[in-house]
Amino acid sequence: MNSTQWTYIVFALVLLVAIIFDLGLVSKKSRTVTIKQAFYQTIFWIGLALAFFVFLWYQDGQIIALEYVSAYLMEWSLSIDNIFVFILIFSFFGIHKEYYGRVLLLGILMAIIFRIIFITIGIVLVAKFSWILYIFGAFLVYTGVKMFFVDHENNFDPNKNKVYIFLKKILPVTSEDAGGRFTKKIKGKKYFTLLFIVVVLLATTDIVFAVDSIPAVFAITQNKLVIYTSNIFAVLGLRSLFFLLRGAVSKFDYLQQGIAIVLIFIGTKMLIEHFYHINIIISLGVIIACLMGSIVFSIYHKKIDIPEDEKD
Repeated sequence: MNSTQWTYIVFALVLLVAIIFDLGLVSKKSRTVTIKQAFYQTIFWIGLALAFFVFLWYQDGQIIALEYVSAYLMEWSLSIDNIFVFILIFSFFGIHKEYYGRVLLLGILMAIIFRIIFITIGIVLVAKFSWILYIFGAFLVYTGVKMFFVDHENNFDPNKNKVYIFLKKILPVTSEDAGGRFTKKIKGKKYFTLLFIVVVLLATTDIVFAVDSIPAVFAITQNKLVIYTSNIFAVLGLRSLFFLLRGAVSKFDYLQQGIAIVLIFIGTKMLIEHFYHINIIISLGVIIACLMGSIVFSIYHKKIDIPEDEKD
């Protein structure tokens, strides 16, 4: 058994144990996660991702490990942008806080499955048509420029979401409370609840974000191990990150601009890779500088008040 196979086995075992104990497959169905709990859970996921970075360095070498941590930071930052839209979805549909954890769990598990499918398709396409990387690069530059000037969260309207409109057309939907269930019988007829709608919207929303994030990780590396593990670790931390950021949305007004600059840089790197190779350490430094700079810039600028219903 070679080094890569051992790494996959270790990752699979860590992933299985982490899902069982942290994502709540053996926990109560409905419970509210506090900011303190969310903080510890977020530290756990980041710590686990960094521990895997150390393991990769030991098992597969410095380059693979640096590619992994660069890809992880890239995916993690894009997942933060994803979180803000999740918050809008929960708020729009008026979902009770005690159901947040279970809905996020199901949405995230569905997102992981979709990500694995899309990454596999991307790997096959890049292997057969290497020129597609230039299309990815141009797309990332375009997306980054657009993201810099357009506020995704303020322009996101769940009521106009195509998936939501489609679901309402094909499924009987009720807004009545069903005690945390996904279906409810009314006068003998089965209806789907808003909780079910939200689960589907969370998963499909992540698919939209994956259109940006998966091409971005190909700009950092074409190593299959790095692409799969960095994406999955970033997505697994979404639930705790949601509870941590839910009460502090307004403190990161300029994070989107920081992420946009990273996308432009990564897209440009992909476009010029044939003519000039940018060292992975430089890429990692640019990613960290943009993210930290946008966070610090956001903290030291006046923000709008946090809505009362988002405070704990």
